Amino acid sequence: MNEKINEALQEIKRGTAEIIDDARIETLLKAYFEKGTNYTVKAGFDPTAPDLHLGHTVLLHKLATFQKYGANIQFLIGDFTAQIGDPTGKSETRKKLLPAQILENAQSYKDQVFKILDPAKTTVVFNSEWINALGAAGMLELTTTFNVARMLERDDFEKRYKSNVSISISEFLYPLLQGYDSVHLKSDIEIGGTDQKFNLLMGRHLQRAYEVGKEQAVLMMPILEGLDGVQKMSKSLGNYIAVADEPNDMYGKILSISDTLMWRYYELLSSKTLTEIAALRTGVEEGTLHPKKVKEELAIEITARFHSQEQALEAGAEFQRVHAQSEIPTEMEEYSFEGPIWIAKLLVDAKLSPSTSQARRDIKQGSVKIDQNKLSDDQFQLEAGEYVLQIGKRKFARIKVS
Repeated sequence: MNEKINEALQEIKRGTAEIIDDARIETLLKAYFEKGTNYTVKAGFDPTAPDLHLGHTVLLHKLATFQKYGANIQFLIGDFTAQIGDPTGKSETRKKLLPAQILENAQSYKDQVFKILDPAKTTVVFNSEWINALGAAGMLELTTTFNVARMLERDDFEKRYKSNVSISISEFLYPLLQGYDSVHLKSDIEIGGTDQKFNLLMGRHLQRAYEVGKEQAVLMMPILEGLDGVQKMSKSLGNYIAVADEPNDMYGKILSISDTLMWRYYELLSSKTLTEIAALRTGVEEGTLHPKKVKEELAIEITARFHSQEQALEAGAEFQRVHAQSEIPTEMEEYSFEGPIWIAKLLVDAKLSPSTSQARRDIKQGSVKIDQNKLSDDQFQLEAGEYVLQIGKRKFARIKVS
């Protein structure tokens, strides 16, 4: 029995940045293995954008691990708190989202998360249900549980206060409302990113204040680095892999990460056990396994998770055809234009480049090819004919100029 508990603890602690009250987690696991008693793990997501990337799924994988060891997941969609906006890490007050946009984003989240979580062990809840029911009296009572001085100890609030940058009262309410979610749900454990520590600890504080009879343990996961291996994965930085990416794009992006970053992705995103990952690492270090083969295995696993095994294998074969054998893809978007047409404008209209200025930079850097021949003239005009345009290793389009 102790061996099973230790194995579960090892997998649960895998990749974590910090755990507060790990003794409580061990107690919950012991009750599960000895008596079959389930427990609850909460994770909150504000539906402020419709799409998730692999950085967001770090938490989802940890939730899936808890599901293996007796947890029922409280997947909380912050449809009420999203109207305020999480102030974490923000240098100014966030713009308010419209309710219709929040609901649309929430549905998108639900469609994506069950590619990782077991629906039978997951309860999707919306915090508007109990926060709306609080009413004015309940909200006032909630504000008495914490004082302004302690709220200003929070790093981002402190910086804004000292810089004379506006902080709205609603932003002070955000961590209180997130903590109240734990009061209503009576959560045993809450997980979140390292940037959420203040909000996560608020749940423990409020469970004491409201005499829930328990204090949730807190587990924090690190922020996943993006494709560059330096900055956190972010859509705004363009270094992300979206959950909704097409199989070929997802596979190719994973293969583009460095050999060093690969192990970070294995630890935080792979379903392989720590023992299996250690064996792969040993193989690479001893020279019996090539890093590229190990990375391909990771790319197939992750692509299959969000698509299918068949599509993942097809993406791998396509990548091999295009990159290893310098062939063009079998399928690509097709566009028709009237000529002559300026190459930079064509690259934008064919959705290969976000702007003509970026297109010109790509041409000057030797990243643009026409029928697999590098182009160096950023003023080039394409005359009538059929062509295959390419930027970098993964962007292709078939062009017909009339």
